[in-house]
Amino acid sequence: MDSGLPADDHTHTQFSWDAAFGDMEGSCRRAVDVGLPAVAFTEHLDFTVWNAPTGGWNWDEGIRGTYDDAVGPGGHGHFRGAPLDVDAYHAEIARCRDLFPELTIRSGVEVSEVHWHAEDVQAVLSRGFDRVVGSVHTLDDLRVPGEVLLVDHAEDQRQPLDLFEAYLRQVEDMVASDAPFEVLGHVDFPLRHWPATAGPSPWGRVEEQTRHVLGLLAASGRVLEVNTSIPLDLRVVHWWHEAGGAAVSFGSDAHEPDRVGRRFREVSRAVAAAGFAVSGDPTAFWGRR
Repeated sequence: MDSGLPADDHTHTQFSWDAAFGDMEGSCRRAVDVGLPAVAFTEHLDFTVWNAPTGGWNWDEGIRGTYDDAVGPGGHGHFRGAPLDVDAYHAEIARCRDLFPELTIRSGVEVSEVHWHAEDVQAVLSRGFDRVVGSVHTLDDLRVPGEVLLVDHAEDQRQPLDLFEAYLRQVEDMVASDAPFEVLGHVDFPLRHWPATAGPSPWGRVEEQTRHVLGLLAASGRVLEVNTSIPLDLRVVHWWHEAGGAAVSFGSDAHEPDRVGRRFREVSRAVAAAGFAVSGDPTAFWGRR
């Protein structure tokens, strides 16, 4: 029976460098159990190298990548997430499609700063993927010109509102480019680290800037992701509709099976009230009503 829920088009499994508890088969089983019509496994595809605090992460928690702990200016080493094993990933996609024929399973990648790495990204995309999410995860390192930090490592360099505005400028650059992605991921990413001392979420203070980004996104023909990990403020979905945005994608950003499809029922109802609805294909993006 049709549950009325949208597809989860942004999830991670054991093939993402930061998903120590990821499991594709388990995520498929979870998707079936909650009644999702489809799931896309958008594994991290990261070419950006960022400055990382030498003592800032517990490297025993399953994070996989290359870390140069030679301390440079600002007391940072350099980190890059482990590359995606495309062959093993596609083999597991095929195995899960056999195990769960009732579930539409799409391949995909989430590319960090895709506009900086177009040639490298195209080489991977030529291997065949159904969904491509473009995301920004970094900000300029104010202490080391020409280098970048992960957003949650940059909090001591900027005030919260300044950080969010800087993030939106990075998103604008990516959206304004012709980089190969179809979905803008988590436009609200910095709010995952928004401190209570900074007051309520800043959407009212960045409305003009956000509307400009959404206008560029709509003109590009791309899709806005409603990421349910916070979830996305419905004001932004209304602004997207007013900007002429054609469709929305839903993404749990799950890094472990039990988070697949989280909050989808209540969030999808709210998105429907903002003017988007399921199309004839329940596995597709939701379009304008």
